Amino acid sequence: MNQLAEHLRFYQELGVTGVSRDSSWRRRALAAVPVEAPAVAIAAPVAGSAPVPVVFVRSATEALTAIREDIGECTRCKLHTLGRTQVVFGAGSMTAEIMFVGEAPGADEDVQGVPFVGRAGQLLTKMIGAMGLRRDEVYIANVLKCRPPGNRNPEPDEIQTCQPFLFRQLASIQPRVVIALGAFAARTLLVTEEPISRLRGRVFDFRGAKLIPTFHPSFLLRSPGNKREAWEDLKTALGLIGRSAPAAAPSVPAE
Repeated sequence: MNQLAEHLRFYQELGVTGVSRDSSWRRRALAAVPVEAPAVAIAAPVAGSAPVPVVFVRSATEALTAIREDIGECTRCKLHTLGRTQVVFGAGSMTAEIMFVGEAPGADEDVQGVPFVGRAGQLLTKMIGAMGLRRDEVYIANVLKCRPPGNRNPEPDEIQTCQPFLFRQLASIQPRVVIALGAFAARTLLVTEEPISRLRGRVFDFRGAKLIPTFHPSFLLRSPGNKREAWEDLKTALGLIGRSAPAAAPSVPAE
């Protein structure tokens, strides 16, 4: 009962006014052709012309595997000498419509090798659940793949080194919506110096997707009064993929 009360308080803080037992709004329309199936395009040669190369199109799984192999045990920037335990690549669905991008791994992520598993990650998991989704239905990654010492802010040379791998992840997943968690993710993706307080609440075009900046879960842990604003951003993301937020129902009690 204590866990249930905690979840209800969390939803109330977000501004969710109710829940629905109707599971139909959760259902996701699947593409007619599975993205996971590797495709091969063969161009027919024209008489008298040079041979036309065969073009192989990788599945998202193959593409992400190749990116991870390219990263290896990365020594490209100074972070590998500053106490990081391992590379934290990304996790989630290869066919995700929504992709969350954070700043960098923290201590828990550095140990487990999975993004967003510490306190901020637990809050993010609750936020995803409030959207009517599961973690394995979205994709989660960070700008940096290695933990900065003491969880300090990413430095420009580190961002520059890791950024291409993030962009390759985005190109492989091809999400419809990218949710940038916090200032560093938003600034990196949008190439801007504007503060997150001015970026959030807006929707940006980004590489064929829509990008929504919002507050980082670690900030929301320190400033729970901003959870309602973050929830509005998440509702915007749901609308962009054709889903509705949980339907209005009797108010969720505080306890």
